[in-house]
Amino acid sequence: MAQQHVLLIEDEPHIAEAIRFILTRAGWRVSLHADGSDAVARIRAEKPDVLILDLMLPGRSGFEILTDLRADTVLADLPVLMLTARGQGRDRDAAERAGASDFLAKPFANADVLAAVRRLAGEEA
Repeated sequence: MAQQHVLLIEDEPHIAEAIRFILTRAGWRVSLHADGSDAVARIRAEKPDVLILDLMLPGRSGFEILTDLRADTVLADLPVLMLTARGQGRDRDAAERAGASDFLAKPFANADVLAAVRRLAGEEA
């Protein structure tokens, strides 16, 4: 089976590196990107199996990016795990309305990230 690919769009380097480490150690191929302004183009180019998308990014918000993805016939079904530093219920509700497949608030447990990505990729968690 080909190695599954995750694209992580996160502008905080420490968080990006932590998630990259967790997923790489579990056998995933991980690409990193930190800017919202060209995120959709990067997603199209990378064609990931799962997208991890931060809510607050420079250039464009995760909500704006997700709205574009859900309106794009090629990318509409891409599994998206939304990350946010603000874990309030309204953020979770907004992420669900925008079409997020799953949602994690920062800080998160390593096991929760891995379980969510596996679930979104259709693997056993």
